[in-house]
Amino acid sequence: RRISGQGGDRVKNLAIARRYAKALLIIAREDGRADIYREELDGMVSLLDREKALARAITNPLYGAASRRGVLTETLLKLNLSQMMTSFLLLLFDKGRIGFLGSINTYYQQFADELKGVARAELVSATPLSDQTVDKIKKSLSKMTGKAIVLDMIHDPGLIGGVVTKIGDLILDGSIKTQLMNMKESLKRGERV
Repeated sequence: RRISGQGGDRVKNLAIARRYAKALLIIAREDGRADIYREELDGMVSLLDREKALARAITNPLYGAASRRGVLTETLLKLNLSQMMTSFLLLLFDKGRIGFLGSINTYYQQFADELKGVARAELVSATPLSDQTVDKIKKSLSKMTGKAIVLDMIHDPGLIGGVVTKIGDLILDGSIKTQLMNMKESLKRGERV
């Protein structure tokens, strides 16, 4: 089945990124270096995000492939990455997939977390929360998922109060803003509040 259009290309690209991330994880499981590869891959993505000129020098097809590969090879030598990660990144380049590196990293981070029994969650609150409150939320999420939880904290004064927690595709919305919107909708429908 052929996937067409921009949305189809995006889905196809994510599937490709997922496949490469999964392959790296299989290797990491075999050699017990999942955390090392996690750090190296994330470090490379961070470097390319910070150094836009370097990213263009490696990915821009206006430069010859040999020149771009040379820049990548020099960069990898300076970073002193593991042999496996160096080989993996050069393979991505040779297969024309180096532009997928950010998505590959995102998937790899998720897979490595799953391997360790860790789930990442995003906690959005109107104001900073106490350590005790954050711990209670972590424990509740851990109990709900059966995994250790790593929380990314985000402050959004627009919530007015309460919190919104996102873990994977699940969103737990306990914000006052949402409660007020729900109340407004109920009043519009003539329901008692």
